[in-house]
Amino acid sequence: QVQLVESGGGLVQPGGSLRLSCVASRRIFSINAMGWYRQAPGKERELVAVTSSGSTNYAESVKGRFTISRDNDKNTVNLQMNSLKPEDTAVYYCNVRGRLYYGERVNEYWGQGTQVTASS
Repeated sequence: QVQLVESGGGLVQPGGSLRLSCVASRRIFSINAMGWYRQAPGKERELVAVTSSGSTNYAESVKGRFTISRDNDKNTVNLQMNSLKPEDTAVYYCNVRGRLYYGERVNEYWGQGTQVTASS
């Protein structure tokens, strides 16, 4: 099994920056996709950023402000968030699709979430 632990959330003023980090408790044998989702109160969960098969996609609302990156050696995926807006306030979840070992079917894993609040 694997645990995904997010960190780096917090309270910042609009226009500020935060860097989220997601660390897997073990090496993931094969990764199909890694990404970040978020969910604000009263809203549906939405994709923020995802990296898969050499491509990177961002939600329209965060393009130009957020950057997703991976460090396979450290089993981590990060999300650099700049120019934060009040609309970015939400719980952010790390998501991984892949295999933990050879022969396993592809599964999806989620972190517990970390709160991000952009408010004055």
